[in-house]
Amino acid sequence: MTTDDENRPVRRRVTLTGISSRAWEHPADRGALSALRELRGFDDVVKTFFGMWNERGFRLSYLAGSIRVDHRQYPRVYQRFTEAASTLDIAELPELYVTQSPIINGSAIGLDKPFIVITTGAVEKLDDDELRAVLGHELGHVRSGHAVYKTIMMILTSWAANISWIPVGAIALRAIIAGMLEWWRKAELSADRAGLLAGQDPAASLRLLMKLAGGGDLSQIDTTAFLEQAAEYEGGGDIRDSIHKLGMTAWSTHPFPVARASELRKWVDSGAYAQVLGGDYPHRDSDGDSSFSEDAKAAAKSYREDFANSQDPLVGLLRRVGDGASDMAGSAAGRAMNWASDARRRARGDNNGDSSGGGPEAS
Repeated sequence: MTTDDENRPVRRRVTLTGISSRAWEHPADRGALSALRELRGFDDVVKTFFGMWNERGFRLSYLAGSIRVDHRQYPRVYQRFTEAASTLDIAELPELYVTQSPIINGSAIGLDKPFIVITTGAVEKLDDDELRAVLGHELGHVRSGHAVYKTIMMILTSWAANISWIPVGAIALRAIIAGMLEWWRKAELSADRAGLLAGQDPAASLRLLMKLAGGGDLSQIDTTAFLEQAAEYEGGGDIRDSIHKLGMTAWSTHPFPVARASELRKWVDSGAYAQVLGGDYPHRDSDGDSSFSEDAKAAAKSYREDFANSQDPLVGLLRRVGDGASDMAGSAAGRAMNWASDARRRARGDNNGDSSGGGPEAS
């Protein structure tokens, strides 16, 4: 008996030698990470903060209750893992665990020695190409340094629940969490790109997101229809739908699968994916030369472009209001400048008349 994986032709993947995580990081993600790294002593604060929860305790919980993957345990998973790491030029593999859950999922956890966890649902429902993509996704989190901030995020969320009876503290903490959740959603878009680069199969990355949305059986799911869903989610409905979407995403760690599929497709269509495969990408040995100000500008530009290009009804209304306000401000500024210019001309005219010595005519 043969499987679909056995019948599928072998895809040759380009090894991305020396690739930096900057090659796949979403501008808003990279801008936030750069801002955190720019804070003097931030790394020490993070280590002190994280030291309250022994990283070994996190690892021990999986060591005790999950399966550690290697060439003897889940060898198929281990093979896909080594392939994804090799493509992303990652020499030292983090530990990988498989934990019991029917839901397709994965996570990267830890600070000093981050490790990766995927579920039995991912192992059982994903084919080899999709599995390579999800493992590349988690490796992308590790290489970008997301694991530590995501772990802190989980701890802060736990804190918020425990101090909800303290109004001021809870409000301040929830504001911090809301900001970190916005970064986390952008970090997921970065990791999706890393997963695509690891597998170098856009169709497999799209299938993975389809399976995240609708389970493991794709025999009755159509790719074109799924992308139509994404377009309808982004721009369909009216302002009421926009408000519902804000409520749905504000406290979510992940963008919805249709939104992730749309964002990944845009990245491919932009030519950035082909550019990386062609060898045009930042290298790790130049990471020290990266500029915080440039990363911040790129993040701001990304948000501006998203705002300008969004098909969401509420964003469209805000654009129209903003354009109207800009037009009014521009008209007012123009009138003020004209008035000032006229005033200057009148003043120059008066001064010129005085300096010419002209007075009452002599008889």
